[in-house]
Formats: sequence, C-alpha cells, structure tokens
Amino acid sequence: MKIAIGGDHAGFQYKERLTQHLKSAGHDISDFGPASDGSVDYPDHVHPLADSITSNENELGILICGSGNGVAMTANKHQGIRAALCWTSELSALARQHNNANIICIPARFIAYEYAESLVDLFVLTEFEGGRHQNRVDKINC
Repeated sequence: MKIAIGGDHAGFQYKERLTQHLKSAGHDISDFGPASDGSVDYPDHVHPLADSITSNENELGILICGSGNGVAMTANKHQGIRAALCWTSELSALARQHNNANIICIPARFIAYEYAESLVDLFVLTEFEGGRHQNRVDKINC
C-alpha cells in the first residue's frame, strides 16, 4: 500500500520508527517530514501530505504531532480528507470501518510508541464497511 507519513517535531521520532516498521511490512512510504526534531510549523508538512491523498498519489496517511489535534484540524480542511485522531484501538478501527478515514492522527505525547504502532497497523488493515456508513460519509464534504 502507498502510505504518506508526516507531522511535526513532537512526532518526529515516532515518524521515523513508523516509517521503518511500515517499509519492513512491504508498504511504499512517502515521507512529508519534518527531517529532524527541530521546531517546525506542522501545516507546512500536513498540507502537501493531504494533497497527495486527494490526488491519489497515496492511499492512506499518518500524521503525528504532540496532541494529534493540530495535524487533524489542518488535514480536515482539505475536501476529501477524513483525518481521525486516534488513541485507542477501537477508535482506530471505527475510523476506518464507519468513517472511511484516510488519515490517522497520532498524539505522540500521550501514547507509547508501541501502542502507536499497533494503532497504525490496525488502521492500515481495517476495511471500510460501506453500506449505511457510505451515505453518512457522502455527506461530510461541504
């Protein structure tokens, strides 16, 4: 699967580790930065990542910042993006099953790396259920 990954300085270490984890699982990863843990403005990385999903360059996205909120708010400004802030396995699965989320947002300052990795794996492997949920998803865009 083609997966985009990015975030901010607070998510840098998780981004680096998740990139290697996903590559070892056979995924094609596009890294939208940052390139270090130096302070950055997350929108500079989030907007290009979201564009890569709306243009079908990537299938799914992973965004990581301290709380997960800033990257989620920014990504969700893009038509066709459904970014979900996830900190439990149930939220990760439901974001895909019911909302057809195409970006998972991880709060690096609030969950351990190993748990973040399990949330991302679940997100990537879970399929959208469609059916009654499709009607709702179709009404999200303005």
